[in-house]
Amino acid sequence: MSDKRQKNQLAHSGSLARDQQMVLAFEQEDRGEAPKDLKEGTESLAGKRGTQSPAIGEQLMEEVCERGNCEQALARVKANKGSAGVDGMTVHQLPAYLKQYWPQIREQLLSGTYKPQPVKRVEIPKPDGGVRKLGIPTVLDRLIQQAVMQVLQRKWDGTFSDHSYGFRPGRSAHQAVEAAQQYIAAGYRWVVDLDLEKFFDRVNHDRLMAKIAERVGDQRVLTLIRAFLRAGVMENGLANPVDEGTPQGGPLSPLLSNIVLDEFDRELERRGLRFARYADDSNIYVRSRRAAERVMKSITRFLTAKLKLKVNEQKSAVARPWERKFLGFSFTNSGVPKRRIAPKAVDRFKERVRELTSRTRGVSTERMADELSRYLRGWIVYFGKCETPSVLEGLEQWLRRRLRSAIWKQWKRGTVRFAELRKRGVGKDLAAQTAGSAHGPWRLAASPALSFALPNAYFDSLGIPRLTVRR
Repeated sequence: MSDKRQKNQLAHSGSLARDQQMVLAFEQEDRGEAPKDLKEGTESLAGKRGTQSPAIGEQLMEEVCERGNCEQALARVKANKGSAGVDGMTVHQLPAYLKQYWPQIREQLLSGTYKPQPVKRVEIPKPDGGVRKLGIPTVLDRLIQQAVMQVLQRKWDGTFSDHSYGFRPGRSAHQAVEAAQQYIAAGYRWVVDLDLEKFFDRVNHDRLMAKIAERVGDQRVLTLIRAFLRAGVMENGLANPVDEGTPQGGPLSPLLSNIVLDEFDRELERRGLRFARYADDSNIYVRSRRAAERVMKSITRFLTAKLKLKVNEQKSAVARPWERKFLGFSFTNSGVPKRRIAPKAVDRFKERVRELTSRTRGVSTERMADELSRYLRGWIVYFGKCETPSVLEGLEQWLRRRLRSAIWKQWKRGTVRFAELRKRGVGKDLAAQTAGSAHGPWRLAASPALSFALPNAYFDSLGIPRLTVRR
């Protein structure tokens, strides 16, 4: 047997072995079993490649398809849940599909022939009006995008700017806000607040692919990324081609956005500017209004001419930091600036609480409390880091009054209200006076009778978390 033929057979048998391992792993995952240790197979394979293998940039697809990477991607896709794409397959159906078809899918990826399906168009309302268009890939495409993203992120993340905080492991919006706070405290009390108009919809594909090609030598990976970019959007039963943009909704888009804006970060660093960026939300801090206006003008020109992006002039501004918001926070105008919740974020909080406690929903108090609690826990994790406790205390008082008002509406008739107040220990005369009052629910929610009948401890018993931490 010739050496070449023997090598081909060994490569084919190794490929089959990895396919079998992958299918076994998906079967274990589907049964809820813990996956076996991945290191032995992948490390021995890496050792056999040695110096005879192509440059690492030319074998990225093999890393994408490795068992451990794909198991991690599958776990992430299932944890993120999300709706089905154009094919209707759910995340719960994906493991069974992979058990049957993974060898063919893997072969398509390794040969560079895999074809993504169009994304499903979904529109969600923006907090400040309008809609945000999302593109939901199929769960299989989400798995593959996630697998590609993991490999690229491990290689690229260390090369990004220290001032970039969005969609990066170990980095967060809170860190971006804290960096902005430090700039203000250091005397940089003018901000260039930049808003990129429809950034994710206007990324130039050719420029993006050229930047990726500077980092990737594996043509199969480049072909796959371009295929995801050009997969099209399914609307009203028709697949429409896409010539620009990275659809929001796929795991790969955030990483690609950092690739696009890394050039922007480097330009700001080259100029010695102080800034913080989270995805397409950027704030630059300078010492004077004159410097801020000069930076706004020159950076807008750079973004337009060099990166082919458009600055939204209505939403961008030169201002004092306490007059603007950054990632839901603003700052106090004081010697030592403090983080506070931006007014628009407070308005959104109240609007959401009103929705969850609306009488027209027709849900029980227990269900309302459960849904409200889930929202509040997530809100507290993010906005609980504000440094103005009086704002949280005010919102908590408003929330409890809103809850009392909602429950009062649920009781409806005067006889029911009287009975509920008496059951909760309110005196007969006060209960009768309150139940027969002509005042509205909001005013009565602050009355002595309702404060006694529905104390804060009652809402604690329903599992509704407090916005402030009491010692």
